[in-house]
Amino acid sequence: MRPLHIALAVLIAAVWGVNFVVIEVGLGHFPPLLFSALRFLVAALPAVFLVGRPGVAWKWIIGVGFALGVGKFGLLFIGMDQGMPAGLSSLVLQAQAVFTALFAALALSERPGRTRVAGMTVALAGIGVAAVDEGAGGPVLAFVLVVAAGACWGVSNVLTRRAAPPDALAFMVWVSTVPVLPLLGLSLLFEGWDRDVAALAALDWSGVAIILFLAWVTTVFGFGAWGFLLRHHPASSVAPFTLLVPVFGMSSAALFLGEDVSPLRWCAAVLLVGGVALTSLGAVRGRGARTPSEPASVRPTASRPPAVGPTASAPPAAADAPAPRRAGPGGPPRPGASASRTPSRPTRPGPAAPGRRPAGGCPRRGGVE
Repeated sequence: MRPLHIALAVLIAAVWGVNFVVIEVGLGHFPPLLFSALRFLVAALPAVFLVGRPGVAWKWIIGVGFALGVGKFGLLFIGMDQGMPAGLSSLVLQAQAVFTALFAALALSERPGRTRVAGMTVALAGIGVAAVDEGAGGPVLAFVLVVAAGACWGVSNVLTRRAAPPDALAFMVWVSTVPVLPLLGLSLLFEGWDRDVAALAALDWSGVAIILFLAWVTTVFGFGAWGFLLRHHPASSVAPFTLLVPVFGMSSAALFLGEDVSPLRWCAAVLLVGGVALTSLGAVRGRGARTPSEPASVRPTASRPPAVGPTASAPPAAADAPAPRRAGPGGPPRPGASASRTPSRPTRPGPAAPGRRPAGGCPRRGGVE
């Protein structure tokens, strides 16, 4: 990767890590479900009128919208509102890599290799250590909600892989339109009309800035820039930068919120991040036997099986085999051939004399030689 692209990947990880601190501050302004709904509302409008169509079936947009918007962010915001620390949330949420591997094995028949199984085991051990640390001084229910948010993130990852959107930014903007109404409905049902109206009535410039950061910086810029990197580099080169998210999350929470990072939590961080790294490495090795590392635009299509995703609709013959330029021996001309097509060799001006063979020692072919 170019140094500028590496700097962009680190910047995205930093934005996504600091995002947890911003969520923690924002929960002092809004109820969690209303907060999440506002985040997606501002991310979708007016961007949905500025980007192109997502290029995928609506079932994938709706599915990812519910799994990511309602499931992941709804549960994450509730868990943090119930007392889950911002730094620990940024760490535990990385369990999504384990859930993604598990759900991919169930839904996509991707059999995890030994490296991925070892990575998932180490990551689960890290979650267990984090649970022990949080259970000693924090609400267990909030911890469980954040783990469930990671599971929902895993579901959305698998659905996104099945959708294979050609434009990550447009896809994310359209996905952001889905959870707005469900989250608003759940907020009215569980948080109450009075609480929502009071939060909106007390809206100040700091609350507006928080919503704009989560919507435009974290969502639109973050996912758009991430999609840009994935279009220019293999996923195996880009994905490891997500391991920096809990590093920025825990350090920014300690710096801005004064959160204490205990030795047990550091141990959980090492196990979880190391397990996620092993899981990602196993995924890269599993794909290496089938997919070269260079971008698809420079790979010869004849050397790989038909693609799974947007390009799978093109018949292999149309992609890999050129149309024949001449008919078979003694056969009729190829349909659609015209006299204006330049033949590969000049034809003789007239029919061959009886008993003679054309120049070159080969029998004449019908139409074009």
